[in-house]
Amino acid sequence: MADPSSYRPSPGQIPDSPGVYKFRDEHRRVIYVGKAKNLRQRVASYFQDLAHLHPRTRTMVTTAASVEWTVVSTEVEALQLEYTWIKEFDPRFNVKYRDDKSYPYLAVTLNEEFPRVQVMRGAKKKGVRYFGPYGHAWAIRETVDLMLRVFPVRTCSAGVFKNAARTGRPCLLGYIDKCSAPCVGRVTPEEHRELAEDFCDFMAGRTGTYIRRLEKDMMQAAEEMEYERAARLRDDAGALKRAMEKSAVVLADATDADLIAVAEDELEAALQIFHVRGGRVRGQRGWVTDKVEAVDTAGLVEHALQQLYGEERGDAVPKEVLVPALPEDTEAVSQWLAERRGAQVSLRIPQRGDKKDLMTTVQRNAQQALGLHKTKRASDLTTRSRALEEIAEALGLDAAPLRIECYDISHLQGDDVVASMVVFEDGLARKSEYRRFQIKGFEGQDDVRSMHEVIGRRFKRYLQEKERTGEWEQPPPASGEAPHPAQVPPAPHPAQVPPAPHPAQVPPAPHPAQVPPAPHPAQVPPAPHPAQGAPLPADGTDPRDTDPRGDDGREDDGRPKRFAYPPQLVVVDGGQPQVAAARRALDELGIDDIAVCGLAKRLEEVWLPDDDDPVVLPRSSEGLYLLQRVRDEAHRFAITYQRSKRAKRIRSSPLDDVAGLGETRKQALIKHFGSVKKLRQATIEEICQVPGIGRRTAESVAAALAAAAPAAPAVNTATGEIMEEDDGGTS
Repeated sequence: MADPSSYRPSPGQIPDSPGVYKFRDEHRRVIYVGKAKNLRQRVASYFQDLAHLHPRTRTMVTTAASVEWTVVSTEVEALQLEYTWIKEFDPRFNVKYRDDKSYPYLAVTLNEEFPRVQVMRGAKKKGVRYFGPYGHAWAIRETVDLMLRVFPVRTCSAGVFKNAARTGRPCLLGYIDKCSAPCVGRVTPEEHRELAEDFCDFMAGRTGTYIRRLEKDMMQAAEEMEYERAARLRDDAGALKRAMEKSAVVLADATDADLIAVAEDELEAALQIFHVRGGRVRGQRGWVTDKVEAVDTAGLVEHALQQLYGEERGDAVPKEVLVPALPEDTEAVSQWLAERRGAQVSLRIPQRGDKKDLMTTVQRNAQQALGLHKTKRASDLTTRSRALEEIAEALGLDAAPLRIECYDISHLQGDDVVASMVVFEDGLARKSEYRRFQIKGFEGQDDVRSMHEVIGRRFKRYLQEKERTGEWEQPPPASGEAPHPAQVPPAPHPAQVPPAPHPAQVPPAPHPAQVPPAPHPAQVPPAPHPAQGAPLPADGTDPRDTDPRGDDGREDDGRPKRFAYPPQLVVVDGGQPQVAAARRALDELGIDDIAVCGLAKRLEEVWLPDDDDPVVLPRSSEGLYLLQRVRDEAHRFAITYQRSKRAKRIRSSPLDDVAGLGETRKQALIKHFGSVKKLRQATIEEICQVPGIGRRTAESVAAALAAAAPAAPAVNTATGEIMEEDDGGTS
């Protein structure tokens, strides 16, 4: 815990201009981002008497180790920069809303030649028109099914579309007139795109035009005694009306607006957002958050607006945004919204009429969501705090372990041995810092040795980060011990290398008859293949330590770095042997300030190093429940990685080892010969006949297939029949 006065800047250093400030912890991670009209006043407010600060603010300033700021020219720029940094650095003390579910959208892929209507979740893609979000995917499908009578837009996947185009036969929807069948050329790309745009116009609220047009065509068909066509148009108009009835009219003036309501208590807040388009509720979603910073309703609304519209442009930002409380700087937020929309945006509190009544409904939804969340949420802030305190008490720790790392080993009968590392901070999973390892220092099944290797590799990387930043001074090796890899002196500079001896002092070369013969090539052991377990580098680094995000470590800019932050507690999946191996790995590195324990599955016992008896936590203990969740998450992450490696190994082929042979040419070879077995029997001249395969590549393919031993033939266990290699086969 840091003393804020140790890093407090002098008042003269801080400008009185608008800007954004960042608090960093001792590891240079950004833990809080804020904006201010006047940086000097705002930053100085954090360095008053700790007793006068809000408890959460007090925790933040005592966790931080430094503060820095960036001056901007306007408050709108400060708002945008604050949002950008919160998204980039993911500070632990900022309010971050998380969806209580992944909401589905109705999407129209206008970025394709033949736009497709489908249900989509997750991040929005460029060139796709979205409507919603909806509470349930089935609600979208019911609406689309009704509208396809009038707007027969393609809904099939790319594979179905290509197959129909290849065979010349449309899918079932094409036969029942719920798809215009562009796959077989019934309509041109331009006609199909026009249908898709009409579909979008109707979903955007411009409904009256199409219904009036259908009714007019229906009356005209009836006058011309085309009764079958008139009946079909009548049914089409009825389908559109039923689709409209699924979203009731809530605002009579066809308003486009978003209504945001907040329900909160001392610890948490829940938001509900209703998206009204054309006077109808077109979507609804809810967010919940821990109030990890001292923030009022206006601040919660401002954070919600940033998250809701930070990535949006154009019509995705409505003309009106109705809120329960206005942000502190309403003018700057309104200007920021207007810049994103490209037109004026009204940000206000509804006072009377239909909008006031609808806001009451949204507020009621927010209250219900908060109550439901508090009864169901296993990660309740009070519960998490109690769990961490119970763990600290049971293990004899000085403080609650705010960062816990758990390790698990997974393999299948000694093959594809892997390990996982999961991270929980403040009792919640931090998936962005999960890591996974391949155990390659040895072969075979040995969980204890694997655990020792993984812990050693992980914390060698941690020591290297500390050494690079100057936070760690290398301890001298004990008598009789080998020096730590980081302590090995560097090679001498060329100027310091002693001169070569005089030729007269050089002993004569041995006679050829005295030179032992070179070993036969068959007797030379091959260099270890990476898959066979090459020894780890002396400095402990290993390219096989993988980050599921692909993050490659950053400089000290506040962003997450690989293996750079130490936990207060290391948990291993296993009993006394695994715990001893983990403790031994830490001792070998000179790390003695990280606690270690193990959780055995059999009786859920907690094992500590050098203790013959386990610690038994009560079955109703929140601390035991948290340890179980950490252990189960590590097991899930490890077994998922192990299965993916096994599946990849099963799908491997001798052609994978041919340098310069890509996936396209591999498929061309298999397609030409029918199977790897037949390709192995082909001559180099026959391989050269495949388009794109030259003689040098053909020779490499033939050599790789000759070197690879054929797989053992598959046997039908019911009949004893030896089965031939299949056509797509790998050997």
